[in-house]
Amino acid sequence: MNALRKMLTGFALAAALVLAVAPARAQKSEPPVPEMLSSAVPKDVYTRAKLHTELGSMYFQNGNLIVALEELTIAISINPNYAQAYSTRGLVLYYIKELASAEKDFQRALDLDAKDPEISNNYGWFLCQTGKEKESIAYFERAIRNPLYQTPETAYLNAGACYIKLGDLASAEEYVRKNLRFSRDNPQALFQLAKISYLRGNYDAAREHLKKVVRQIDPDAETLWLSLRVERRLGDRLAESSLLAQLRRKYPDSPEYQEFLKGNFE
Repeated sequence: MNALRKMLTGFALAAALVLAVAPARAQKSEPPVPEMLSSAVPKDVYTRAKLHTELGSMYFQNGNLIVALEELTIAISINPNYAQAYSTRGLVLYYIKELASAEKDFQRALDLDAKDPEISNNYGWFLCQTGKEKESIAYFERAIRNPLYQTPETAYLNAGACYIKLGDLASAEEYVRKNLRFSRDNPQALFQLAKISYLRGNYDAAREHLKKVVRQIDPDAETLWLSLRVERRLGDRLAESSLLAQLRRKYPDSPEYQEFLKGNFE
């Protein structure tokens, strides 16, 4: 469940149908049912599939992957040619570690609508998470170049995070700063800048970026772990101990805490 609780580093949530992001922390409250689903059921298959896809996306962002998968499968059964349903289901399948099925869904989505920028962004993110970072960049670029893309900042941030994985910190910073043009204090983008600064050995800058992050959001395990390593590099043992206590208390089963136990600070 830890993967479900983490806001996927550098990946922004938005109100679009599907975004390349981890689902939010699991919550007890259920997402609201779209108005049209709670009243008269529309007759045309496109609208019905779209509404079930929207509902599936809301369950996905709420951390309820099983129900999300059910809703998306219903959408596809209603309209087997609705590309967004396949793209969203591909994300859900990734999180339940059905990678072959996720790849198949993304390919089907692209076959149906290769020009859709959200599908390109989502597939790029999937590629970046599955060891195909170089291949992913072309899909982020395809999304960004589409003038109809309503949230290009998402693809900028995803590309930046993927460039970090590739070790191309100059390109990573370029793309992350393009995201910040849309939202100057985006905590996910600021976290990516902190990560870039840390990898460059600029620990003071990393600390400043992380301070801005935690002013806005409750730090997740990844943020606490990076902050801990920054303070360790800067020699502030008191701050390091405080961050370790938070990491141990809040996320004892997280991969980040396991890395601490192993002594893997890099």
